[in-house]
Amino acid sequence: MKFRTVPWLVLVMALLPGLAQAADLDGSQLSVWWGVPFAGVLLSIALLPLVAPIFWHHHFGKVSAAWALAFLLPFAVLLGPGLTWTSVVHAMVAEYIPFIILLTALFTVAGGIYVRGNLHGSPLLNTGLLGIGAVLASFMGTTGASMLLIRPLIRANDNRKHQVHVVVFFIFIVSNAGGALTPLGDPPLFLGFLKGVDFFWTLENLYLKTGFIVGALLLIFFLIDSWLYRSQGEVRAADPTPDSARVGFDGGINFVLLAVVVGLVLMSGLWKSSVVFNLWGTEVALPSLLRDAGLVAVTLASLRVTPPSVHDNNQFGWGPMQEVAKLFAAIFLTIIPVIAMLKAGVDGPFGTVVRAVTNTDGSPNPAMYFWITGALSSFLDNAPTYLVFFNTAGGDPQVLMTAMAPTLVAISAGAVFMGANTYIGNAPNLMVKAIAEDRGVRMPSFFGYMLWSFGILLPLFAVVTWIWFI
Repeated sequence: MKFRTVPWLVLVMALLPGLAQAADLDGSQLSVWWGVPFAGVLLSIALLPLVAPIFWHHHFGKVSAAWALAFLLPFAVLLGPGLTWTSVVHAMVAEYIPFIILLTALFTVAGGIYVRGNLHGSPLLNTGLLGIGAVLASFMGTTGASMLLIRPLIRANDNRKHQVHVVVFFIFIVSNAGGALTPLGDPPLFLGFLKGVDFFWTLENLYLKTGFIVGALLLIFFLIDSWLYRSQGEVRAADPTPDSARVGFDGGINFVLLAVVVGLVLMSGLWKSSVVFNLWGTEVALPSLLRDAGLVAVTLASLRVTPPSVHDNNQFGWGPMQEVAKLFAAIFLTIIPVIAMLKAGVDGPFGTVVRAVTNTDGSPNPAMYFWITGALSSFLDNAPTYLVFFNTAGGDPQVLMTAMAPTLVAISAGAVFMGANTYIGNAPNLMVKAIAEDRGVRMPSFFGYMLWSFGILLPLFAVVTWIWFI
């Protein structure tokens, strides 16, 4: 037995006794200290890659498992294995497993498409690619669109001296803001979809905000790129990537599989079946089961039909997905008591946070929801942050989509848009940075990137607040 399997074996053994269904977790009776493992996971994600990158690279799975056990073992001892088991089953079956299955499908399908040929990175072409990426992000996910387009974009600009701004704006637009229109676009919105938010609700309610942010960023990028392009000596005489092939796609069958992914997610949201399975208190609807089974089949089909040369050209590997799967397993487990405490409202341990996003008359404050959700999404991770504030706002999707629609819009926009503020705000950010550095682009440091994001994004977010949330 390998050592890395031991923590999860201990976890399972700890939960096996007394698996009888238990009552719902009452967050008002919990201490704020139950939130320490959740904070520990997020701080580990934020800090260890910076202060101990080698240790983190080799042991992030063990660190994640340690934080999960730091919550689950005391919880099982103090509150009982029954309540612990039902809480874990709900977190895994209702949220984590569907979340990872969708991400894996999008990651695999995008990794099976190779954009061949060599483009030439003029300001107009670069702006066009970023615009295309923004559209694709809402339909194949920010991860999928980022993995599809970042390599051809870098190749198109490899004969230019200034490339950093191209990658930075790519992270702003394609890896974040572009994914705000559908649950396929960004992990926070898919979690909302799993909670009951209608598939087209985000499109209907966020298209103006998204259009403003993406449009403004494309304009700013075009002006900066045009100025740099006209600079003396900007374009090198020799292009490192020769025009050896016509521009086109290899692995085009994956576009068909991408359409299947979209269809499966739509099916699960539009088909309301009376067939529901109860698993230790967690209800799983038949459409959800069929969606997840279909997504697994799509993933296997993509691996089967994609030529090996496409994966080789894309440098496709499972490392990024393994990291996401392990980290989010710990996040979805340790967030259990945090969500329960937030659901307790002003009477719970996190009453201060609830009051910060609530007006004196008890109504929600959309501007505060936008900025607090966004601030935490910038430095933690936007998916669990969305989940926390979704529950802070009551957690009832029907109410949030109607009477409290401005609040849900603010939470959604804050989580998606402000995930671009730092490298750790959204999973594709670090993936794009790593690919760019591997291709020779000298990307800014953690705080150097924040100079870009704070200088460009925060003023745009202030305008969004003034127009829509005040």
